[in-house]
Amino acid sequence: MSNEFPQALTIAGSDSDGSAGMEADMNTFQRRNVHGMCVMTACVAGNSYGIQASHALPTDFVDQEFQSLAADFKIRASKTGMLADSPMIETVVKNYQKFDFGPLVLDPVIITKHGALLLEEEAFETLKQQLIPLATVITPNFYEAIKLTGIDIKNDDDTIQAAHILQEMGAKNVMLKGSHKPGEQTEVRDFVLLEDGSSFWLSEPYIETDRVNGTGDVLSACITAEIAKGTDIPTAIRIAKKFVTAAIANPIAVGHKYGPVNHLAKFQASSI
Repeated sequence: MSNEFPQALTIAGSDSDGSAGMEADMNTFQRRNVHGMCVMTACVAGNSYGIQASHALPTDFVDQEFQSLAADFKIRASKTGMLADSPMIETVVKNYQKFDFGPLVLDPVIITKHGALLLEEEAFETLKQQLIPLATVITPNFYEAIKLTGIDIKNDDDTIQAAHILQEMGAKNVMLKGSHKPGEQTEVRDFVLLEDGSSFWLSEPYIETDRVNGTGDVLSACITAEIAKGTDIPTAIRIAKKFVTAAIANPIAVGHKYGPVNHLAKFQASSI
């Protein structure tokens, strides 16, 4: 009877206000009927106004987190979030190669949806060279895709080219998220390139709101949860797109400024 229930892992930082990071991942795992576990990489003190302080955990402690989980549980899929610097990325790579924690969903936390840089240049190169080749699915936002590929994405052809470059870097499947331009668009279009070479576009209405903290975390966590349950990757991506759209479309009044998406929003995966 041990370890039969689907288990998923988030390798990420802890966000004290619960809007993003490990907390958003764990909320999403639970909503998708998967038991969530975590390897914490950093702690962030923040609220709806912004981040006031952050602290990276020692890599030897992160090593122990991996070891403790591997000694007991059957983790069927994992995802990454905030990894902070090169030593942390290298620690994650080493442990992911050592232990079988299932397919890896890489949420490359490099640049916010507003274009702010979150990862130092040296760590960015480490992510490109060491972590991307381990990714079963990579989910960059618009700005991260530009940074990773060097493509100035202006149209569909540029998007498709950028996705192929990410695949050439080693990621098996790519979900390249579209841009968000308040007041200038009515839909958000994402491009998906699969390992077998097939591809498709996903489109949902653009929702103008300041309740958007954690959207990338929720999307990648939902994909991870679905993979842990045995869902095929194209369907997992489609479900995640619907899930995060519902979370944005049904806001909750938490905080004063940039609030979280609603992990409790009603959602029917059966419509996929």
